[in-house]
Amino acid sequence: MFKKIQLSDFNFDIFLNADYTQHTGSCINHQVHELTDIHTKYGGFPTSYCLENTMIHQLWWTKEQIDFEDLGNKLGIDVVTVSSILQPPGCVVPLHRDTFYQINKKYPERQDHKVRANIFLENYKVGHFVQYLDENQKIYTVDNWDRGDGYIWDSEILHLSCNAGMQDKYTLQVSGFLKQDN
Repeated sequence: MFKKIQLSDFNFDIFLNADYTQHTGSCINHQVHELTDIHTKYGGFPTSYCLENTMIHQLWWTKEQIDFEDLGNKLGIDVVTVSSILQPPGCVVPLHRDTFYQINKKYPERQDHKVRANIFLENYKVGHFVQYLDENQKIYTVDNWDRGDGYIWDSEILHLSCNAGMQDKYTLQVSGFLKQDN
């Protein structure tokens, strides 16, 4: 499942003005163990990936901080988690699929369609891009976005994120269950 979206009527200031120094980590911690089928296809997980080039600063938001219901209604998602990510210059999130760990942990028996909205919090800046593979493994590159542009995808869509630019890249991740009327 893949769908282009535009979230133009939402105030992103809380995410852009947040203190991202609270969390620094590598986006590959779980990928190395959970996504070996992807790595095998490409000859194994490259040893050149390390904290310094896969670093992200991710903040998790609560229902008290963000109106999950309003956000979910705008996106067509029954929201379970909301996070924002600052990706520093020179860092990548290697090719992966979303595994919805937090959703599966909270709702292990729920079989509804799990999805994630990935929304760009600022207009495109040179060197920022996302790539994804569609159902036929055709590769697409996303750049030149406007603030609020984004995509909703499920665990079938392989994707990566790169900041080869000179400024921080900010995204919003809204995860949950696709509402029935979408």
